[in-house]
Amino acid sequence: MKFKHSFNVFVDNFGTIYKVLLYRVIVLLFSLCLYAAVIFPFLTNISGTTEFTELSSLLGSFGTAFVNLDFAAMQTYWLEIREAFVRLMEMLGSMTGSIVLTVAIVILVYLVQKFLLGLSNYTAAAMVNDKMAMHAASPFIGTLIKNLGKACLYNAIYVPLSTLYNIIAIAIIFGISAGLMAMGTPILLLIFLASTAMVFLIAIQMTFTSDWLPSLIYAKTTNRGAMVYSFNYISAGNKKFSETLSHYVVFVLIVFAMNVVAVFFTLGAGLFITLPASYVLFICFQFVNYCDNNEIKYFVDKNTIIKPDRETIMTREQFFKGDNQR
Repeated sequence: MKFKHSFNVFVDNFGTIYKVLLYRVIVLLFSLCLYAAVIFPFLTNISGTTEFTELSSLLGSFGTAFVNLDFAAMQTYWLEIREAFVRLMEMLGSMTGSIVLTVAIVILVYLVQKFLLGLSNYTAAAMVNDKMAMHAASPFIGTLIKNLGKACLYNAIYVPLSTLYNIIAIAIIFGISAGLMAMGTPILLLIFLASTAMVFLIAIQMTFTSDWLPSLIYAKTTNRGAMVYSFNYISAGNKKFSETLSHYVVFVLIVFAMNVVAVFFTLGAGLFITLPASYVLFICFQFVNYCDNNEIKYFVDKNTIIKPDRETIMTREQFFKGDNQR
């Protein structure tokens, strides 16, 4: 039922997607200008080298073979790409200082971008909470301003932690891919195994942080309390961990499929809708999962209220204080 209720809440909050989209476009355009100012000079230095030109040509040929489903050619090009990549790495070894400086600035811009984008996620979560609790249509800008302090504090904690996790996850996927590549694993099997690992790593991260935002916004706890609650409720031996993880695996696959379809069938234009929709969908599931686990009633649309078997009865004062968390 959590799937059904999550999608119903998602549809009821569909208008939020366009507001999140506009905010994210503004932030991404600002970030893109900063990235271009940093990366373009670096790429100009290496784009004219023989090693880079050779690798680019091979990647283009591999892409053509992939589109044509020419698996024999894909395997051949893959071996040549590996050799060309080694030569490129040797060339880049002589540019260590420039690379370190560029990477450091790019990481800084990325953290600022992720922080600003995180503000929209917190705002969207607050809007979803208002819809589910009272079916109130809260304005995006007003909600952002109202929760700016809390959103900044949340992102100041969440962004570094999630970035660290992402680095570890990328290292794990890269290590798995490198190991399989060294074993001569066929390219299609390599892509499948790397993609599977990526799905589970994303789902694990979302499982551990699933109740963080709902605890902050609905239960009005501190960040420390929300983190402790989110981690404790899926602690070892708790059946809710496997249940929540399985839900997130399915949601991640749905989101991947939705965005892949948008890329290939709309030439990328559909990403303007599917990307912000992905964030809103995950937020809707977080709140549905939180309400169901804490036996809290909530709206899924204007005329439908989901009531648990044993509803948590609260006074008006307890409701506005958020005194409901178990």
